[in-house]
Amino acid sequence: MNYAVNEEESFAERREEMVAQQLRARGVRDTAVLQAFLTVPREQFVPHNLRASAYEDAPLPIPGGQTISQPYVVAYMLSLLALRPTDRVLEVGTGSGYAAALLSQIVAEVYTVERQAELVAYARKRLAEIGCENVWVYHGDGSLGWPEHAPYDAILVSAGSPEVPQALREQLVINGRLVIPVGSSRRQQRIVLVQRTGANSYRQQHLSPVAFVPLIGVQGWEE
Repeated sequence: MNYAVNEEESFAERREEMVAQQLRARGVRDTAVLQAFLTVPREQFVPHNLRASAYEDAPLPIPGGQTISQPYVVAYMLSLLALRPTDRVLEVGTGSGYAAALLSQIVAEVYTVERQAELVAYARKRLAEIGCENVWVYHGDGSLGWPEHAPYDAILVSAGSPEVPQALREQLVINGRLVIPVGSSRRQQRIVLVQRTGANSYRQQHLSPVAFVPLIGVQGWEE
């Protein structure tokens, strides 16, 4: 019996269940986002001892005291970005690399910044293993973005900030979108959708409550 093939088939079935029950049933309608979740193997991005829990509707721990976010929350945030195949996207808070892998299935280029060297290596290894060739991982302060490759059509922030970093606003194209958890607590935030409407103008919406790890950096929380 080929246990590797059986395990792979089992994970594929669980991905389909996740998309049907956790995403589509809860209102996620963006077909490109749903297809990305069907394609990317979440089990590759969690620690090996948690692979059996990879498709639970919950965040899971990864190295460095961080987490891989609940699938529904990631899908919801990606849908808010209204992504297009030609987009160039910045992600702040690479973590495991899972969200970057999802983005890689939807857009042309993904630039992702992670402050913990341990997670930079962790994410790079897993992204390479599944063949993501349009993702670049940078070790740095995500609250400052990655200005060398700006501007971006969309920015996804996978950590909670006390406010929207000005550096990230300025790295958006006109009509670009930024999705970020914002709140006065390090562990409780609301999703904020920012759209750049002009050279110095932005429109901002406060949406669903969430709980993300804090965004540590010059324009985030102090360490």
